[in-house]
Amino acid sequence: MTPPVRFAILGFGLHAVRRLLPAFAKSEDTRLVGMWRRDQNSAKQNCAEHNIAHCFASAEELCTSPEVDAVFITSPDAMHYTDTMLAIRHGKAVLCEKPVSMNAAQAREMADAARTAGVLYGVAQNFRYNRTLDWLRDRVQSGKIGEPQFAHAEFDYPADRAPRKWIKDPALACGGPIGDVGVHCIDALRYVLGQEIETVSTLATKSHPEDHVEATAMLQMQMTGSLLANVTVSARAPYRTLIEITGSDGVLFAENGLTVDRPIEMILRRAGEVIESETLSNDDAYTRMLDAFAQAMRGGAPFAATGEDGVNNMLALDAAFTSWKTGQRQAVR
Repeated sequence: MTPPVRFAILGFGLHAVRRLLPAFAKSEDTRLVGMWRRDQNSAKQNCAEHNIAHCFASAEELCTSPEVDAVFITSPDAMHYTDTMLAIRHGKAVLCEKPVSMNAAQAREMADAARTAGVLYGVAQNFRYNRTLDWLRDRVQSGKIGEPQFAHAEFDYPADRAPRKWIKDPALACGGPIGDVGVHCIDALRYVLGQEIETVSTLATKSHPEDHVEATAMLQMQMTGSLLANVTVSARAPYRTLIEITGSDGVLFAENGLTVDRPIEMILRRAGEVIESETLSNDDAYTRMLDAFAQAMRGGAPFAATGEDGVNNMLALDAAFTSWKTGQRQAVR
């Protein structure tokens, strides 16, 4: 029997507790063996509470440990570049949370470094392992709605009530909801439609003039294949996700289509009539992502969200932020 891939989490925090620990517990191909976080007292408590074998004293100790095969980076956005490059230098496979960096130049360096070192590097765009996105992708690719013309993805959440206080600090976060959840919407549309983003025009608002990051935003995007798309995000609204794709012959619709917390009704309509509907659950998406990464490490199917996907997502984010600042539509390049 093939032993599981041994993961350590670099930047352990709420996301690890809420999402990753349950996913590792259900994973057949991976095992969580270690972690590091800046607050060593909290780290010791976490390791004892969750029965994590290795409570590393530093990020370097984690990345050099022979007990670790792969590093899952969940530190704040601004630390992803340094943490990823450290792990790659020590020959570790890396799964990095989104957004992978603060800009596309950093994302390119990270992807190139992993390629040069010959280590697997993936982006934790867990929605690529959502059954809902696979359902939508299959129906787009099989022509069930004809030629896609319009697409919309939305992600709203109340950041003011979220415990991640650093998310509003531009020294640590890659913007507000554009970088935090807009990147999920961007990646989901790229994945489902099989098209790339060519230009972006952004409108955004702040809650207060003195705020450093946006509170709400709308990204109008021109994609390859003559597709028009928009992404709407809010950090000041009740939780909601949505995916909708309009084609020449039909419409795909999924209210809460990106959620992992409850069942989602998937709908295909033609001329206003429901042609197909199915209820799906994404509750195993994080586990599927972990197992897929382990299988890719062993030479199996490629991991679904590559370093190049990270670069392309960051190029779109760079263009979105530049458009907001300049008031001009920006090319993605």
